[in-house]
Amino acid sequence: MKRETITLPRETLLAARRWYLVDARGKTVGRLASAIAAVLRGKTNPAFSAHLDSGNFVVVINSRQIRFSGNKLRGKIYYRHTEYPGGIRQTSAEHLLTSRPEEVLKKAVAGMLPKTPLGRRLATKLKVYSGPDHPHAAQQPVALSVGE
Repeated sequence: MKRETITLPRETLLAARRWYLVDARGKTVGRLASAIAAVLRGKTNPAFSAHLDSGNFVVVINSRQIRFSGNKLRGKIYYRHTEYPGGIRQTSAEHLLTSRPEEVLKKAVAGMLPKTPLGRRLATKLKVYSGPDHPHAAQQPVALSVGE
């Protein structure tokens, strides 16, 4: 029995992209981020290839109502550097959740994607909104249930 390797053209992969809608209300950050990263990466797709962008788009709503497990809300610190000497800056998860709730989930998902140009391109397919409204109704996103 002879087996053939099937190579899908890039256009076929692009046409097969889907849009998913995730409601983050009451979900834990890490568990939600790992499920979203798998969908963005395309690991749920039968035609998954590690070197290709075969993933889907994900729209997340109600990111303001996301929760942290344990004592991470006050204990987790996000660091960044201004590229000037002594320019280290830190922000707690509690402050970031009140000021920019979209960034909490974006940072969590970006940390689970590859640290390559492909990973940065995959991160742009994540759309996060703090409330229930989003401008992607024309793409007809399908509800994605992320188990808790």
